[in-house]
Amino acid sequence: MSSRTPDADQLIAQFASGRDLPPCTVLSGDEILLITEAADAYRAAATRLGCSERTHLVLDARSDWSTALMAARNTSLFGDLRMVEVSLPTGKPGKTGADTLQTLADMAAQGQLPDVRILIRLPALDWTTQKAKWVQALKKQATWIDVPTIPRASLPQWIAGRLARQDHTADADTLAWLSDKVEGNLLAAHQEIQKLALLHPAGTLTLDQVQAAVLNVARYNLYDLRDAMLAGQADRALTVLSGLRAEGEALPLVLWAVGEEIRILTRVSADANPDGALRAYRIFGPRERLVRQALQRVPARAWPPALRHAHEVDRLIKGIPVPGRLQDPWDELARLVLRVASAGTRRP
Repeated sequence: MSSRTPDADQLIAQFASGRDLPPCTVLSGDEILLITEAADAYRAAATRLGCSERTHLVLDARSDWSTALMAARNTSLFGDLRMVEVSLPTGKPGKTGADTLQTLADMAAQGQLPDVRILIRLPALDWTTQKAKWVQALKKQATWIDVPTIPRASLPQWIAGRLARQDHTADADTLAWLSDKVEGNLLAAHQEIQKLALLHPAGTLTLDQVQAAVLNVARYNLYDLRDAMLAGQADRALTVLSGLRAEGEALPLVLWAVGEEIRILTRVSADANPDGALRAYRIFGPRERLVRQALQRVPARAWPPALRHAHEVDRLIKGIPVPGRLQDPWDELARLVLRVASAGTRRP
């Protein structure tokens, strides 16, 4: 039927103002807070529309999927509207589950379940899974809604909106500081914002007030490090690397993420057909933009030495000293990340 990517607040407002709900709705996304809020708004809308019964099933590839069909087909004694919610945390339903999901969506679309509203909750799906037959069927027969995460650039605006809900405001510096402390962890950000409502009356929050109240709950992943490095954001790349180290991320895995990116860009930069090379490495979308940006910023001659540098960090991790390199492999990895992130802007 449709596939949309409204932000979470738009989605909640849409459910709240609607006079009906689609027969079958899919919510897909990885941000726990936003998905939970969207699902809560859907349930509230269903209750407002007269849903007196709700069945919630958490299923995976090994589950008995007949329970989902039975829940949808059961008839209410009083003919009331019912809600069937199916959560698939793994995003992998297996063959039986995939067939069942298609059947539910088909039945709903064809009007065979007039007294039922179906909500299917999925994580964000990888590129391969998105091409699966069951996903394509759901996108055709159901109302599919991707609930996007909040990118770092939009985080201050999102925080400002959340503060406004509790009659608080903050200046740009305060919002930027708060964003750094809660990045990658919206659930904790939500809790910290609620804490501010308990500590301070309505009005403008100062940086000192926020710093005194908010914990450092930022969470980073390997993609954050890769993206900052490619974008030439040296300070941010080092912050993310420090965060990964503090969170106990395995050093070989971090080096793999950095080294693999350098290896690919070394080959692409030397290829006579870089566009074809990008396609061969299946580099598309936002990552492609960052890769092209890095290729324009970093001279082609700089990639092979950076790749050798990555190999030297690997030797340090294995306990093999490398002349001219620091003894601590984390520190030397920071030098490598800085080398790539700052190339073209200042000497590494």
